[in-house]
Amino acid sequence: MLRRTVRELDALRADPERAGGRQIAAIVLDDPLMTMRLLTYIETHRRQSQNHDITTIERAVMMIGIEPFFRLFDSSPTVEDALKDHPRALVGVLKVITRARHISGLAREFAVMRHDLDVQEITVAASLHEATEIICWIHAPGLTEQVYALQTADRRLRSADAQRQVFGVTAGELQLGLIRAWRLPRLLMQLLDDSQQNDPRVRTVSLAARIARHLARGWDDPGLPDDIDELEALLRVSRETLLKRLGAPDDARGYLLAPPHASE
Repeated sequence: MLRRTVRELDALRADPERAGGRQIAAIVLDDPLMTMRLLTYIETHRRQSQNHDITTIERAVMMIGIEPFFRLFDSSPTVEDALKDHPRALVGVLKVITRARHISGLAREFAVMRHDLDVQEITVAASLHEATEIICWIHAPGLTEQVYALQTADRRLRSADAQRQVFGVTAGELQLGLIRAWRLPRLLMQLLDDSQQNDPRVRTVSLAARIARHLARGWDDPGLPDDIDELEALLRVSRETLLKRLGAPDDARGYLLAPPHASE
């Protein structure tokens, strides 16, 4: 997990009056690695009598119990320690974790606007959207740097093509394999399957991921107008409302408020 997560959980454990499922869940959800660890633990230790999946972090914490949770995840290794000999990889993974948090926040916002029946499920799935890249930076930093180098050398090279050249599979294929290996709940697997675009919940997560990636390059990214078109259709709210909720600066709003495909 992240070193910050260790510190925050230690502080919470030292203050039993404040330590509760909601407080623990907020810390866990801010760390995609810890989110993965907790969900994997729940699935590999599920009781025979448990006939339903646990798909939110607060439910997972409450099923384990507050004190058992702190005992189970005490003295966990940190990302910073694991990559102390790979400073560039550490910078890379921290950037991806920051993007994962952004994706999770956007997906939560979109789910609330859609009046989704369980916003927390969407939030958890979105926080795991970048899990593959995070894992690759930690366990295969050299190969992951090669992928980035290929794309830096050829900006027209698609991410999937660069990943296949280096890893032999795409990040999407690797992600589904990892999710199955981790035995994550079926619902979360479905929400992370970008091929199921007919499902509005899947589109909520995938659009949050695309928008976060494009915004990381700036509000003038050429992919953003199409993202906004799709988001407008999904949420059925005005384009101006969307841009306000996204915090678009004034100069970007003028560009993005243009009618769809007006430049064609």
